[in-house]
Amino acid sequence: MSFPPHDPGYPGSAFPLEPFDASFGIPVRPRKFQSRLWLHGLLLLLTIASTTLVGVLHYASFLGEFSARRVPLDWALLPRGLWYSGTLLGILGAHEMGHYLLCRYYNVDATLPYFIPAPIPLTGTLGAVIKIREAFPTRRILFDIGVAGPIAGFVVLVPALFLGMTMSNVVPAPTEGTLLNLGEPLLFKLASYAVIGPVREGYTINMHPMVFAAWFGMLATALNLLPFGQLDGGHITYATLGRWSVPISIVTVGSVVVMTAFVSGSWMVMAVVMLAMVFVLGPRHPRVLNEVEPLGGERYAIAIFALVMLILCFTPVPAQWQDLVGTSNR
Repeated sequence: MSFPPHDPGYPGSAFPLEPFDASFGIPVRPRKFQSRLWLHGLLLLLTIASTTLVGVLHYASFLGEFSARRVPLDWALLPRGLWYSGTLLGILGAHEMGHYLLCRYYNVDATLPYFIPAPIPLTGTLGAVIKIREAFPTRRILFDIGVAGPIAGFVVLVPALFLGMTMSNVVPAPTEGTLLNLGEPLLFKLASYAVIGPVREGYTINMHPMVFAAWFGMLATALNLLPFGQLDGGHITYATLGRWSVPISIVTVGSVVVMTAFVSGSWMVMAVVMLAMVFVLGPRHPRVLNEVEPLGGERYAIAIFALVMLILCFTPVPAQWQDLVGTSNR
């Protein structure tokens, strides 16, 4: 995910004041790509810690096979937490570095990735983000930077998903208690069928932590590719469709609100984030400096591939709790 500045540096807005060289009395533009390395490093270390601890829980759950057997938590499991944290941070890191490296290539000022640790038992992180600190020069550059992140993350998550499936197994489905059902994106279904094959009734896939990390990566990819505002999908939509990006953004946020109310409450956080972005930043994507530059056919083809990634990674019900009391296998 990448967020450009909303006001400074865009046409029709006041440019930020620049420092002056006292020797000559002329403005001096600050150096680009300056980052507080200590902060990026600290956040990364905290995120490694939080996701590794969550990874221990995922690995213990994997060994426990839906509580069919008891697995005590101890320090010996700590290295196994890296199955989850290493995979997830690899996917998120590839995504953000895809944005960052394209910013370096096009000389568009940006920060290094900020990883966001979070004491959430399911994920251990809220993802990662870079901040782009100047206007996108052209539609092509906006498109290339916007699409590079999802593609880079996708390149990492696909082999991780298939490899994780080879380490997963099929076990009897639980028949009592409360179970968190994860939505199965189309890519997940394809991978499970290709590696494991059909799962007969009364059984379910016991996911290796690497698979769960890939699942979270698919969810993050799908959310980022939604054609809304300043999400990656919003960058792609604005670069390819111009003024049509505004009604598409409005329809997208409206759809997320409707899904929150009538399909799954797990969309609540995304709905709140989108509504906050509309309230603070408005529904329009910030303009690029050169609006008339054509994209070329190859970039429209890549935009179609981005749409395919969204379809493969999207699930209408990301997660839902299910009460299993009174059910039974047949």
